[in-house]
Amino acid sequence: MNAHTSFLKDVFGFDGYRKGQEEIVAAVTAGADVLAIMPTGGGKSLCFQLPALCRDGLTVVISPLIALMRDQVNALRAIGVEAGTLSSGNTEEETEEVFEAIDDGRLKLLYIAPERLANPGTTLLLRRANVSMIAVDEAHCVSQWGHDFRPDYLRIGALRDALDVPLAAFTATADQETRDEIVERLFAGRDCQIFLKGFDRPNIHLAFAPKNKPRQQLLDFVAARKDQAGIIYCGSRAKTETLAQALRTQGHVALHYHAGMQPDDRRLAETRFQREDGLIVCATVAFGMGIDKPDIRWVAHADLPKSMESYYQEIGRAGRDGAPADTLTLYGADDVRLRRSQIDEGLAPNERKQADHGRLNALLGLAEARRCRRRVLLRYFGDEMESCGNCDLCDKPPELFDGTTAVRMALSAILRTGEWFGSVHLIDILLGNANAKVRAKGHETLPTFGVGKDYDRAQWQAIFRQMMGYDLIRPDMERYGALRMTDAARPILRDEQTIELRRDTIVKQSRSTPRVKALVAEEDEALLSALKAKRRHLADAIQAPAYVVFPDNTLIAMATQKPADLDAFSKLAGVGAVKLERYGKAFLEVIAGAQADVHPNRRKLAGRGAGALFDQLQEVQVSLAKGESGFDTYLNCTSATLSKIAQQRPRTLSELEMIQGMGAKKTERFGSAFLGVLATE
Repeated sequence: MNAHTSFLKDVFGFDGYRKGQEEIVAAVTAGADVLAIMPTGGGKSLCFQLPALCRDGLTVVISPLIALMRDQVNALRAIGVEAGTLSSGNTEEETEEVFEAIDDGRLKLLYIAPERLANPGTTLLLRRANVSMIAVDEAHCVSQWGHDFRPDYLRIGALRDALDVPLAAFTATADQETRDEIVERLFAGRDCQIFLKGFDRPNIHLAFAPKNKPRQQLLDFVAARKDQAGIIYCGSRAKTETLAQALRTQGHVALHYHAGMQPDDRRLAETRFQREDGLIVCATVAFGMGIDKPDIRWVAHADLPKSMESYYQEIGRAGRDGAPADTLTLYGADDVRLRRSQIDEGLAPNERKQADHGRLNALLGLAEARRCRRRVLLRYFGDEMESCGNCDLCDKPPELFDGTTAVRMALSAILRTGEWFGSVHLIDILLGNANAKVRAKGHETLPTFGVGKDYDRAQWQAIFRQMMGYDLIRPDMERYGALRMTDAARPILRDEQTIELRRDTIVKQSRSTPRVKALVAEEDEALLSALKAKRRHLADAIQAPAYVVFPDNTLIAMATQKPADLDAFSKLAGVGAVKLERYGKAFLEVIAGAQADVHPNRRKLAGRGAGALFDQLQEVQVSLAKGESGFDTYLNCTSATLSKIAQQRPRTLSELEMIQGMGAKKTERFGSAFLGVLATE
């Protein structure tokens, strides 16, 4: 067993790697510069935490949010890893403990915020701290045009040069443009290995719906997921408050969160969400990137996100434990107008604004997708797959129709008006509304005037929205938001290509609530609830989030596999040596009732071959305690001695006698029998 595998099981409690982790861990451990793009929930943290244990010296982890850093440090300490953080959230005592651990050479991982790099003292501290590696979490924050740009991330390259150590960068949300920028800014002049491990999160169910009494749509969605932790992202601060109140009225435990709240109130909301089961937070995008809660069972969007990258990152907060999770995104014409205006009113140059409109079109393309939604999402990030079977369009394929004629009418109206008008004016032309503006421009005389009366205004708005989703048209900022055709539209206008549209998004929607996938079989639900209650009790005792004790997927494994002893318990995913010692007996009591006490030396061997040897050696010792005749002087080996024998496995009587606690008399009494047990292995 190599060091990687040993640490993986003994410290982190995993029998094997998730897809894509092993080769990244090997490259980082070997000291290569690495950029790894992995799906949220794919185990990015392990890819720098495990190498940190295998390498000499200190690993510095640059992470964007204090809450995220503290949660990861708490989780590492819970499994026996020396980790600390230096941030503005530290008490004086915590900072002093970190400095002492650095000076003593005990600290293996140090988390710092990028803002700390602006302090020259940070580099001086790290120069004397025997740093052997830098890890950068959420590396997309280095992109100046990204959705989470953090200016201080630009200082990381200088820190890397000052320390002259390998750098490993990780992110889940990076299209090709962002990946190129990460390489340029973090690895300039140095070769780096790039690992692109896909963007698929197969456990997350994807769903979109046009807004139709949106508050009730959300209340229905949440009601079907009663007592499950979830996040509802809202486009405004006011909506977070009113929606949270509406949920509380319906009997849910719900909070609101936005940047306008007092800092203490925001921290309280974050802490409660981390520690309480089944809590709902209605939030703006100010909430989330620092949330490391693995058992969020659903994420809903009350309003359309601003881009495909934002959508992917926000839904990625659900189901990080790999168990089933749901999403729902509501959208409407007002959302599109709001997002367009936010782009137009920003300070970016026109070239960037055009690119941002293209990104928004890509998200509309996902919202208005005709077939497998996951396939559209992954294709945007350069990934490919066939139908997923876990999205609303795979559950119930939409009705499609040949929309070529309607789209050609709209494109003709755009072209004949010189690409100088928005959808409102164009729809008036298509519907034959000879209002003052239409007459003033002489557009009532156009061949396209009145040709679209087969559809009403709302239906035409949906058609234009689908055209944006196809990226056939984009607003032009230099023409005050007028719609202009892209190159993709010209083959349709020239009758060289046909196009499909969805009928369901241009007719009034009926509300429906999809079936929620159960986490365990019905007969195991009571046990899972009891296990969660025990976890809550243990987490409260150490003032930590519940998942620091065990994540949901480990509790689900307990409820379904029902381990009967510590050996079986140790084989569960997420159960390492420290957690086995700390929590094994307590959870076994919930699963199987009161358990017989097990000596600590035996507990440490649970789940290993040495554990079974220990039991056999103990049986032999009991049978020979008074010799073969049963009348000799009583002799006994301590549990510590038996543990050493089981682990060291001596092959001769002389080797056995040398083990602490044996000696000549005990070797004479037990030696042959012990060696006989060891020889059977």
